[in-house]
Amino acid sequence: MERSQYYINIGTREISLNHDANNDDFIIYATPEEVTALREVFDEIAQSDVRSFYRAHIPFMPYHQDQDNDDTDADMHKAFQRIYELGDEMTKKHIEDMGVLRN
Repeated sequence: MERSQYYINIGTREISLNHDANNDDFIIYATPEEVTALREVFDEIAQSDVRSFYRAHIPFMPYHQDQDNDDTDADMHKAFQRIYELGDEMTKKHIEDMGVLRN
């Protein structure tokens, strides 16, 4: 299946075929199935963000003992890994420079 160019904004979790003013943090080349898989990771991040929001209102539950925050971190790592794998050379260099995939 042919790969198309997509523009990614990780902050807004946007995946777009069209270039807009602020959606080109990363550029990937992916099949529709690969985009769907990345969208699912973005959806997991959104769900754990919501759970973390509710957890933030429980004063006796410390941040460092919150599974939802750990889930968000793991999902962000997964998203950056997929973007890196599908990205163009500039995207790969940007992610390498960010150091988000180092363990």
